[in-house]
Amino acid sequence: MTPRILPWLALASSLSALSVQAKPMTDYDVLVGSYTAGASEGIYRFGFNTQTGQLDAKPRQVIQTENPSWLTLSKDQRHMFAVNENGPGQTDVVGRVSSYSIDPKTHAVSFLNQVDTKSDEPTHSSLSLDGRFLFVANYAVHPDPGGVLAVVPVGKDGKLAPVVQTATHEASKVNPERQASSHVHAAVPTPDGKYLIAMDLGADKMFVFNYDATKPQPLQPAKVPAIDLPPGSGPRHLTFSKDGKHAWLTMEMTAQVAVFDYHDGVFKQTQLVDLANKEGQQNRAAGGLHTSPDGKFLYVANRGEVNELLVFSINAANGQLKEIQRRAVEGKEPREFAFDPSGHFVLIANQKSNQIVTVRVDPKTGLLGDTVQKVDFDSPSDFHFLTAH
Repeated sequence: MTPRILPWLALASSLSALSVQAKPMTDYDVLVGSYTAGASEGIYRFGFNTQTGQLDAKPRQVIQTENPSWLTLSKDQRHMFAVNENGPGQTDVVGRVSSYSIDPKTHAVSFLNQVDTKSDEPTHSSLSLDGRFLFVANYAVHPDPGGVLAVVPVGKDGKLAPVVQTATHEASKVNPERQASSHVHAAVPTPDGKYLIAMDLGADKMFVFNYDATKPQPLQPAKVPAIDLPPGSGPRHLTFSKDGKHAWLTMEMTAQVAVFDYHDGVFKQTQLVDLANKEGQQNRAAGGLHTSPDGKFLYVANRGEVNELLVFSINAANGQLKEIQRRAVEGKEPREFAFDPSGHFVLIANQKSNQIVTVRVDPKTGLLGDTVQKVDFDSPSDFHFLTAH
C-alpha cells in the first residue's frame, strides 16, 4: 500500500508549496530619509504591512549619515544613493552624496563610498536610465557657490567616482531674496533616457540637456536648451506620464502645476493649475508630486499655510488635470510622500511636525481616505519601498 500513498503525499506537498507561493506578500521594507539636525541619525529601514498600512514600531536598521534628505534606488534595487544635504551651519559643511549596497535577500544596507558634490545643500538626485551616472541637484542656499548640477559616474559595483561635469545657470533675480543665484532643485531623465531636465528655482527655467554616455562629459545643451517659466515661479519637481507624452511640473514659489505636452526634448505648456484655494494666501509652497501607480491620478503636496495633498484626475488624451480632492496632511511641511506597493496607502513625510502619517487610498477613485497611522519621527524627508527579491 505504501507505494500507492507516496504519490498522493508528493502531490499534496507540491500543492501546498504552490499555495505558499501564490499567497500575496504583505511585509515590505521601506527606507526613510531624514534631516539630522535634531534626533534623526540618518536613513531608517522599517517594516511595512500592506494589509494593515502599519509601519513597525522599531526600525529594522539605522544607517548613520548626515542629512540624507533624498534617496535614489538603482533599477534592480541593489544600490541606494543618498544626497547629504550639508552646507554652512550644518555639522558637515560640505555637500556630499553617498552610495550603499542593498542585500537582495535581507535588504540590509551597507555603506560603499561617498563623494563631494561641488556645491552646498544637494537636495535631489536621479540615475541615468543606463545606470552609469547619478545627476545631483545642489540647491545651495547661499549665492556663493550657488546652485550646481553635478554629474557623478557610478561604477558597476555601485561605487561613486568624483564629479566629472557641472552646470550652473544665471538667476532670474525676480525675488531678490530667494532668486539671487541659481538653485538647482531637481534633475530628471526623460522616459527614453535621451535627455536630462534640470529644474532651477533661482532661474525660473527648466534646462534641457542631451545625454550621451560615451562622452567624458555626458551632458550637452539640447537643441531647445531651456524652457522659460513665469517670473518668480520657482520650478521644483517634474514627473512624466507613463507613456512619456506629458509632464507635470510643480512651481514652488507660486504654488502652481504646469502641464506640458512632451516630445523628443521639446515641451509645450498646455495648462497652468493654481494650488492656492483662496485669494490673499501669502505663504505658498508647492512640493513633491507623483502619479498614482496606474498613472490615472496626480498627487501634489501643497505646503505653506495649508499643508495638504491635492488629488487630480488626469485626462489620458492630453495630460490635463481636474482637481477632485484636497486632503489635510495633519502636520506641517509635507516634504515628500510615497505609495506603498499595494497602492492602498500613501506615506507622508511631515518634516516640520516630525511625523510620518499614513493615509488610506482608494485606487479606483484616487481619493484619499482615513488616517491609518501616525509615527513620531524627527524630520522625515523621503521614502522608498524595497520590492525586489
